[in-house]
Amino acid sequence: MRVLVQRSKYSDVTIDNKVNGKIDHGYVLLVGFTYGDSIQTIDKMIKKILNLRIFEDENGKMNKSILDVKGEILSISQFTLYADLKGGNRPSFTDSLAYDEASKLYDYFNNKLRENNIKVETGIFGSDMKVSILNDGPVTIMIDSNNI
Repeated sequence: MRVLVQRSKYSDVTIDNKVNGKIDHGYVLLVGFTYGDSIQTIDKMIKKILNLRIFEDENGKMNKSILDVKGEILSISQFTLYADLKGGNRPSFTDSLAYDEASKLYDYFNNKLRENNIKVETGIFGSDMKVSILNDGPVTIMIDSNNI
């Protein structure tokens, strides 16, 4: 599982010219799944995401979590996080988890985030989405479940 975390001042996702989800201060999470990912993988990633200290404290140091600042989350499914470019310039996505399995894990991921009293907005899994992100900092961090 890979999650690209972007600290955001404001973000939204539009599908068919209609805003499907929007947040103020918080995270935009681009979320991708691969073979072998499980509920245990997601639980581990959620713990890391919720406790990641990338918001500034009163001294200007990145020392606060999304829970500390009462931030919001815009979660976007992103199978392209598993793009493989070893074979040339056209990416292969064979490492991305199949649609049905990934969709179930994505739903579980978002529901588990919501259990922590965080507003979680989403796009629609598998849709053509237009995501607008006002990146704060910018602060962007890639979390790979194989490295935590």
